Amino acid sequence: MGLLHYIRVNRWADLALLALIILALLGVIRFLPEPAPTHVAGPARVIDGDSLVVEGVQIRLLGIDAPELAQICRRGNDAWACGREASRRLRKRLAGRLVECSGNRFDRHRRLLALCTADGVEINRWMVEQGWAVSFDGYRDAENAARTALRGIWGSQFQRPSAWRRERSGDP
Repeated sequence: MGLLHYIRVNRWADLALLALIILALLGVIRFLPEPAPTHVAGPARVIDGDSLVVEGVQIRLLGIDAPELAQICRRGNDAWACGREASRRLRKRLAGRLVECSGNRFDRHRRLLALCTADGVEINRWMVEQGWAVSFDGYRDAENAARTALRGIWGSQFQRPSAWRRERSGDP
């Protein structure tokens, strides 16, 4: 009984110590400073309509949401690959240009959330203005203009990319 009691007490003490260490680490992490702004520049490799890679850094264009590569939109009875087209338009816009991206946060997929420019044009806004992405917040004016002019996906029936992802995978 003595040895068994000692093992039980020791086990609970170890678990309590582990819990305290975890809580202490969480407390320290909470007070760490925001990461310094990250700036990258170079040619871009387009992944999809709102993701790219510059100088090995994976980037998610901040404030916009483009149709997913597999997403389909409809014009009347005709289906078209709006996700692939959004990606193609971004690729064409960035081809042969120096792309500069700046951000200071990362998403859950460890992509830098960034504002990007090419030839002095903010790409995030450009994608929304051209109708190839919807706005999360900061580009409502550009989204409204694209919708009114029926540019890009706005000339179609489409599901917002976040809703499309949620339906297929539970991923917002």
